[in-house]
Amino acid sequence: MSATESDKASVDANDSGMAAKDPAKRRRVLLIVAGAFILAGLCWFLLWLFVFSTRVKTDNAYVGGNQVAISAQVPGTVVAILADDTQHVDAGQVLVKLDSTDADTRLQQARSALAQAVRGVRQQTSSASSADAQVATARLALKKAEADLKRHLPLVAAQAESPEIVQHMRDGVEQAQAALSAAEAQSAAAHAAIEGTDVAQNPAVLQARANFRAAWVAAQRNEIYAPVSGYVAERSVQLGNSVAAGQQLMTVVPLHDLWIDANFKESQLRHIRIGQPVTVTSDLYGGDVEYQGKVIGLGAGTGSVFSLLPAQNATGNWIKVVQRVPVRIALDNQALDKHPLRIGLSADVTVDIRDDKGSMLANTPAQQPVAQTTVYDQMASKADAEADRIISANLPHTAAAN
Repeated sequence: MSATESDKASVDANDSGMAAKDPAKRRRVLLIVAGAFILAGLCWFLLWLFVFSTRVKTDNAYVGGNQVAISAQVPGTVVAILADDTQHVDAGQVLVKLDSTDADTRLQQARSALAQAVRGVRQQTSSASSADAQVATARLALKKAEADLKRHLPLVAAQAESPEIVQHMRDGVEQAQAALSAAEAQSAAAHAAIEGTDVAQNPAVLQARANFRAAWVAAQRNEIYAPVSGYVAERSVQLGNSVAAGQQLMTVVPLHDLWIDANFKESQLRHIRIGQPVTVTSDLYGGDVEYQGKVIGLGAGTGSVFSLLPAQNATGNWIKVVQRVPVRIALDNQALDKHPLRIGLSADVTVDIRDDKGSMLANTPAQQPVAQTTVYDQMASKADAEADRIISANLPHTAAAN
């Protein structure tokens, strides 16, 4: 060992000895280390108290939405396809057309039957008026026969008239009474078919109108409409296909009203309540876009319960697995319009649980429909308008004007 190395070793030994012999310095070192640990623990406690304890997070969350299946309502052959995958369609837009030859024929038959029913009721009304006139004629005939008999009765008493003639007059009165009864019966029968209603409300016309309405709607259903606005997906229909009623042809996905299904662990559900604010980020936009939402409901069971083959934990071959429950989160539609999402996309969800006084489960029934469309109502109203036009066209001009 060289002299230099010896000197350095001796100096280090002297310093170590001095440090070991200096308890004040050692305490300062220990205090600094302990202070660092205490400060780190305090920072962690404050972080947990003001951040981590006020929220729960999960990345097991996916965008959900309605998938409106478009299916045929009547059987037929496809002659036109007017929308394809990824295209936007509006509610009421025609998506598929079927061959309408048979339906048009049935519609013409129903149209003719309705017109004939109106004219038949008009004829019954005229027959009733004619029967009333016959009643009036029979009443006059009876009145005349009774008057003639009354004039001849004194003559019989005075032996100025033959009893046979008076008997013939009595027979005539009875015949007139019978004729009046028959006329009144015919009048009642004629009025029974039309009494209490006008032509448009007559049962025969209403039946023909219902048949026409059904034929008209069936003919219109050869054009398959979009019940909602959205984007076309899963188109399977092809030209020339013979489709059956109820067969699915494509799907329309409305991307305006979407939600998030966040699958939280059962241990995270303790403080989640309906109405709590939620922040959502999607992998589609990364952290650049945040969606604001709120909790609108918690699932009635875990995902495994509703699976195709639910787990049978009572079989004995059991392994404890942390279960997850879907939590439904509504999103702001304005944010969705500005930054569109797609159903099935993954998302990160953070629920603010500071206010946990609300309800965990919904306790009131829904007051508004979850979804609705007026497309088919418009179809029915057009059928009624066409039926009214047919009835009006087959009424007398004065009645139609009234």
